[in-house]
Order: sequence, then C-alpha cells, then structure tokens
Amino acid sequence: MTDPHPTIDCPSGVQITGASGADYESILTRPALEFVASLQREFGARRRDLLAQRVERQKRLDAGERPDFLAQTADRRTSEWRVAEIPADIRCRKVEITGPVDRKMIVNALNSGADVFMADFEDSSSPTWSNMVEGQLHLRDAVRREIDFTHPETGKHYALDDDPAVLFVRPRGWHLDEAHLVVDGAPVSGSLFDFGLFLFHNAKEQLARGSGPYFYLPKLESHLEARLWNDVFVHAQRGLGIPNGTIRATVLIETILAAFEMDEILWELRDHSAGLNCGRWDYIFSFIKRFRADPTFVVPDRATVGMDRRFLRSYSQLLIKTCHRRRAHAMGGMAAQIPIKGDAAANDAALAKVRADKRREANDGHDGTWVAHPALVAIAREEFAIVQGENQLDVLREDVEITAADLLAVPEGKITDGGLRENLRVGVQYLEAWLRGNGCVPLYIFFDDAATAEISRTQVWQWIHHGAKLDDGRTVDRTLVESVFAEELDRIRVELGADRFDAGCFDVARDLFNEMMFAEELPEFLTSRAYDRI
Repeated sequence: MTDPHPTIDCPSGVQITGASGADYESILTRPALEFVASLQREFGARRRDLLAQRVERQKRLDAGERPDFLAQTADRRTSEWRVAEIPADIRCRKVEITGPVDRKMIVNALNSGADVFMADFEDSSSPTWSNMVEGQLHLRDAVRREIDFTHPETGKHYALDDDPAVLFVRPRGWHLDEAHLVVDGAPVSGSLFDFGLFLFHNAKEQLARGSGPYFYLPKLESHLEARLWNDVFVHAQRGLGIPNGTIRATVLIETILAAFEMDEILWELRDHSAGLNCGRWDYIFSFIKRFRADPTFVVPDRATVGMDRRFLRSYSQLLIKTCHRRRAHAMGGMAAQIPIKGDAAANDAALAKVRADKRREANDGHDGTWVAHPALVAIAREEFAIVQGENQLDVLREDVEITAADLLAVPEGKITDGGLRENLRVGVQYLEAWLRGNGCVPLYIFFDDAATAEISRTQVWQWIHHGAKLDDGRTVDRTLVESVFAEELDRIRVELGADRFDAGCFDVARDLFNEMMFAEELPEFLTSRAYDRI
C-alpha cells in the first residue's frame, strides 16, 4: 500500500491510513504516535474485554435481570473517603459550555464568559479523520494562546481574549475505534487516540501555565471501565514524567448502569477525579436501550421526559449526594436551546425554561451546569448566583434517599403523532449532517448532537418492537413509520430547498435510519453503525 503520509515517520507496527492535511505532521509525530501505540498495546485487550462484558450484561438484562447497587462493593458506599483535592483553577465551575473541536467554535467558547469549555471529540464532533486531527491542532494552539480564526467569506476575525475559560477535553467513548490509525494490524481505540495525542502535546504546557490536563469521560457503564481509565492515566503520567494525579477527569453519568455505581466510579478515579456530571440526553437513550426487551419500559414522547420525572430527578439528586460526600463536583446537565430569531415570544418562553432548569439545579446543590450556546452563559450564571462561594460541596443532601426502584421508574405519558414525527425529522437531519462531517447541528430551537439522534431512532425502534399505541389509537408499526417518514422527508426537502436537499446525504441517512429503526436487534450505537460511511 502506498503511504498516504510520506512526511510522517511512523514507528514500527503503526500505520496511518487517513489522507494527509496541512500541518498534520506536527501532531502525528513519531514520539506522539509511539505514545498512543503504547497505550493501545497496554490497554487495548482490556478495553475489548470490557466491551464484551457489556454484551453479556445486555443478554442478562434482556432475560429480565434488573440493575441494583452492587453487594460486592458495599464498603465503597458505606465507608468514609474523599477524592483528591480539586485543583485551584477548577474549583469554580458554575457555568460550562461545550461544543465541537471546530476552530471558530473553540475561540467563541473560550471567550464566552463560561468558567470551563469542554472541547468535544465525541457526541458533537463527527469523527472524520480531518475533524479528529485538525481538532488536535486547534487545541494545541488554544493551550498556547495562539488560536485565532478569520472567516473565509466574511473576513471577520476571531481572536482569543485575555481570560479564556479553562479547557476540558472529551475523548470518544470506549466503544469507538479510530480506523485511520492502525497499531499492530488493528484500529486504535478512539478514546486512547484522542486522549493520548492531546495529553502528549499539551500536558506539560498546561502545567507550566498553572493549569492541567482535564478531561470529561463519556459513556462509562461500570466502575471497571473507570478503573481502566485510571490505569491509563497512571501509565500515561509515568510515561510523560509528570506527577500522578496531574490528570483530572469528570465522568459523565449518562448510562443507567453507571448510576448504580457512582461511588465506585469516584473511588476508582479518586486520585484523578474532578467529579460527575448528569448527562441527561444519553441517560434517556441508555434507559431505553438497556431495557429494550421489556414492554413495561416503553418511554413516552422524549420532549415530555424532563428532569422533573422520577427516574431523572432521583439520579441527579443521588449524584449530588454522592459527589459532595466525597468532596467531588456534581455538575448539572445541558441546556441545548439556541436563540430564536424573529419570534420574541417563543424566544422568551424557551429562555424561561432554561432559567427554571438552571434554578432547579442550583437549588438542588449542583456545583455548576452546562450550556451549548454563548447566549445562555449569562442566564446560567444568574441562576447560579445563589451559590455564595466557588461551589456547593458543603451541600451534602443527607435528606436524599434513593432506591433502585426510584432509578428504574418508567415515566408515564402519551406517545403522539407529533412525537413520532419529531423523532424522524430531527434524527434523520442530524444523521445527514453527521455524515457530511458536522456533529453539532442547529435544528429548530436546539443545538443537537449525537445523543438526540440516538434517542430518536432508539425510541422509534422501541415503539415498533412493542407495538406501542399513539394517543389517537394507531399502532406504531413499520407501515405507519414508513409512511410518516416519507412525509417528514418531503417536509425537510421543502424547508431546506430542493437543491440543498438533493446535494446532501439524505438518501444514505434515510437508509441508515430505516436500517436501525427496523432492525430485529437494536443496534448499540448509531455512530458505530454509521462510522464506515465517513
């Protein structure tokens, strides 16, 4: 095979199969590739074993097993211990903003006035090779305060302010590969690729600037998966010659199984922990997916499943109690709304919902919250003004007692024609954009990422699989979904215009969405199934 990267010096056993780009060789250096390859060789087999354990756990859930707090780790929940002291520059995280690793968005997010910017290689980035490598280039420049951007059409210049947000990075989840970097004949873990390259190029620079390498860890399903990350951290720090505990990570509790192991996850990462976060959209997706075989777990229209529902409110309050007992941050969930132009009343109503949500989080005891758009930073900060100090670690929530039944309480509500249409219309538009390389998509009044599409296609699969009834009496079956889907695609074509629609990837997106909705067995992840298309 001809080497597509003749200027890149690959170590033995390492091959790059992705196309070359400007300045790629400054990120894909031989020492950096050796570092990533060392992580893959040390931990790749354990990662595969843990993913196999997910498959076996799903079989047991399909057979009727239900999760509960682990008897074998009860001492971790009952004994007194704390995570390592939180570094000074991230003790105050009242407002965090997240977005993809696009250069312009990085500048805007760092300048947004938020305390933290989480640069996302995962749900809000389509994992094309160019996005993943160029994202590393952009973050390298951001760490060194050398990032700027000039819009090629408008000429508008974006430069970094003097006091940018603290940078966190979210690598891809354990389930995702990076197919364009091959180590010893197999694709490298996407998690280890994203983490390893960023850490190698930036950790020492961040320490020299009085900060550190901070991460968000997505999609964990057990404390054993957290243990793997902790071992990766220990190995990586030793390899780079930086102190143990330099790396800090916040774990997104965005799977129903992880909600039963929050103490254990904090324990495994105790030298490297920066807390836990309520990843609400993926949490609903996980709730549907893990109990997919049980007709009593059918979930109503996703737009009606808010944080006031018992299973969501229970897990968010348990997260606060668990984190604060261990002196770790308890971060709230995402506000994905975007400003609604040309409709002041609708915009005011949307912002009122954001305010109410952030007020609930602050009053419950969360230490901070997430937003997706810079326009929401000020609103979130106003609602978290009730927090007098840097955080609310002293709010112990000893009044909270959460049982397994609370976490497994299925929300009641209607399944409607409108809910079905929204799932189809939004899901296919997100997938089409993702296939074109855009993982953060403004759709109607929200910034949507992969979690939205995952909920959408999984919920329709669940409704079909269990013969759910719409509130008008119709059964959700393949015939109905195919008919409604065709109507919604026609609507999208009108909304976007025929030229834009026909020039896009809607045929591929439609076929993929159909494949996943009508599959006999529910596919685990949309992004895994669609990855080979990009």
